[in-house]
Parts: sequence; C-alpha cells; structure tokens
Amino acid sequence: MFEAMYRAVMGLRTRFGRTWVPAALLALSIVAWLGVPGFVQSQNPEAPFFDYRSQVPGAVHRITPADLPPPFTPPVNPRFEQKPPSPWPQAPSGFVVERYASGFETPRTIRTAPNGDLFVTELGTGRIRVLRATPDAAEPRIETFATGVDGAYGIAFYPPGPEPAFVYVGIYNSVVRFPYVNGDLRARGPQQMVVPQILSRNAGGHWTRDIAFSPDGRTMYIAVGSAANIDDTDNNPDEFHRANILETRPEGGELLVFASGIRNPSGMAIDPESGDLWVSCNERDLLGNNLPPDYVTRVLRSGFYGWPWFYTGGNQDPRHRGKHPELQHQVLVPDVLLQPHSAPLGLAIYDGDQFPPEYRSNIFTAVHGSWNRSVPVGYEVIRIRRDRGRGIGEYEDFLTGFISESGEVRGRPVGVSVAGDGSLMVTDDFANVIWRVRAVGQPAPPP
Repeated sequence: MFEAMYRAVMGLRTRFGRTWVPAALLALSIVAWLGVPGFVQSQNPEAPFFDYRSQVPGAVHRITPADLPPPFTPPVNPRFEQKPPSPWPQAPSGFVVERYASGFETPRTIRTAPNGDLFVTELGTGRIRVLRATPDAAEPRIETFATGVDGAYGIAFYPPGPEPAFVYVGIYNSVVRFPYVNGDLRARGPQQMVVPQILSRNAGGHWTRDIAFSPDGRTMYIAVGSAANIDDTDNNPDEFHRANILETRPEGGELLVFASGIRNPSGMAIDPESGDLWVSCNERDLLGNNLPPDYVTRVLRSGFYGWPWFYTGGNQDPRHRGKHPELQHQVLVPDVLLQPHSAPLGLAIYDGDQFPPEYRSNIFTAVHGSWNRSVPVGYEVIRIRRDRGRGIGEYEDFLTGFISESGEVRGRPVGVSVAGDGSLMVTDDFANVIWRVRAVGQPAPPP
C-alpha cells in the first residue's frame, strides 16, 4: 500500500512538478486521519514499535537495526488494550507540570540566556520574545526582543560563557546576530548579517536552521535540512549544502561540511562536558509505518548518516536501488533510534541541579508528533540516558498526554531548555504555551 502511495505521488510529481509534492503528502495525511478502511484503522506491529496509546511517563523503548521491517511493509492489526483517560500533560512520579506562560503565536525554539532569561522564537511573526521571572507577579514578564526576523528558528549566545556579546539567530537561508549584554530585554541595534546565504539555490523544503557554537567559540554549526523527502542529489543542485551540518567561523566566512546525510537535523546541543555535538533528525517518509527510525545522535566530524541512498547504517533505500554501493559501509548508525515518524525537534542536555542526580547529563528531546502515519506517534518529551557521554540505545517517555486517548491532538512540543533554577521548559506550538516541569519537593520558583 505504501509503495503504491509513493508511486502515485511520484507520478503526480512528474506531471505537475516537484513543488506539488508537499501538497500531495499533506493530502495523503488528511486522508489517513479521516479514516480510510485498512489505513487509519490499522495499528502497529508488536514491540519495539508502538503508537501514542503506549506512551506513558517512565516507559522505556529500544529500537535496533535488527528490528527494522522491510520497506513498504503494511501495518497489521494486533489486539490492543485501551488505557483509561489520564490527566494532561503527565510527567513521571516526583515531578509536577505547570503552565508557565501563554499568549504566544506558535512558539518554537527556546534557549536560556546566561542570566536566566528565556529567549523564544515565534513562527510566522518574525518576533523573538524574552521571558523574565518576576517574584511579585503571577506570570513572567514577556518582552519583544526583536521583530522582522522572518523565519527565525535557532538561537545561540556568543561567545560561550557568562558574558555573551551577541544573540545569534538562524533563519531559513542565513544567520544574523544582535548586539547583546546580559539582561537586555530589547535588541541594542538592528540585526547584523553574519552568513548572508547558506543555500546557493532554492531555499524551500526543510527550513528550520538551528545553530550552536563549539565550547572554545571558534566554530559555528548550522543545521540544514534537505529540500525534498527523498531525492537523487547527484542530479539536483537544489540539494547543495543540504541534509548537512555545516560549519563556519562565528564572524562568517566559508561554509564547510561538518557531517552529511542527515535528512532534517532539526535541533542541536553541545555537551558542556565533552564538547560533542548532538543532533535530532527527522528521517524520510513513505517507506512504511515503521521505517525508517528517526534518531538522536552524537555527530562525528566527516560522518555520513545515509540520506538519500541509505538509512540506519547500510540499509539501501529501494527508491535508489544500486546507487553508490561504495558508500554502503561508510554509513554510521545513530546512537538512539526513535519510533519512525515521531518528529524529534529541539533537544537540551540537562545540566541543572533541581532534578534527581540520575538526570544529570541526560538529553531531553521534544517530539513534535507524526502527520504521516496511520496511527499517530510522538507528541511528547523523551528522556535519553547516557553512559560516559554516549547514548545507551534506549529512551524513555518523560512528558506525555499531548494527544488524547481518542487521538485528538492537544499539544505539540517543539523546544526544550533547562532554566536557571533547573526546571525543564517546553514550548508547545499547538496550545501556544510554555510548560515548566520541576521536581516535587523543590520550593516553587517565581513564575
């Protein structure tokens, strides 16, 4: 069924052009959610694959390359025991979830400034907001740091450390910065162009550009997603510098490829202890409900992660059968494989002191939720344990309940950040709020 769907979309692409494909995929997703017999009614195979009804705080999941089904495997219909309704959203025992702030317009990335202020980008408004806790108010103070920053997504403070001089912002085809001193609630001047043109041609496709700096401040990393779901990059110049992590100097300059074959690297974080770069990735579509896994991984310099020819190691995408056999054994297997189509976005490495000690250096990832799957999955925040800075191959549901038992979407996590008091902050671009998760037993900080 999935193969037939894919061939139908590709046929329409040939007839109407490449730009029609996103509309076709959206139409297929709408059809899926409306309830076509044999598609929406179908459910998942047995573990390790699952859907939203199996997500509960504390549940641990592990997917390995050996678990992957063949391409285009249709869904099956196992028995499924429905769980009773539960409060929304939920965190594990020992934590409390609070609505921290509201009134945003599609809040996306959230980052904590060295002084504790929270910076948030809003999709479609061109605004960057700043939130500051105020002890004598019911909600935090919210100011507009800058406007007219169309396509703003990633935020980073430079130089790394307690006294930044700039706020950098990743935009769909460039990187800009604003002069900044700790405590500024409004930009000190107009935006300054740092990287004037990331992509040499069409800037469509995956548009989110997260950015991060190496601990020594010498390198700026830029995450750039592919222009297409799956494409022959040998023959499409629109894919130049795409599906890569790029690197350049903080003041701009030549763009180099740090790592490649990462279809849509939506979020990045630097390990404060090792300096390693971690990334979340949305993998390709239309190979089946449970293929291929999305992932979170430590990114190696010059590492190749497969797109578009391979996935999860040397598994060849059947739509590029026979292409580049010399690369098959060079494809790296990501550290942590996630349920396919769950859409991991922002991530943060926990470096606070509020959560129990076992949470130190864990990775929290916002999982936005699937649009392209017969039964939804995602819509949660996950916890990834690590051992000596490396992923152990499994992850845990941490914050769930963003989708009801009947499949009604109530929220979609996008960004995560560790606040100055050690709470975990989560943006929700569906409910247009910011959630705060804090450990029970800790005194309630200012809102």
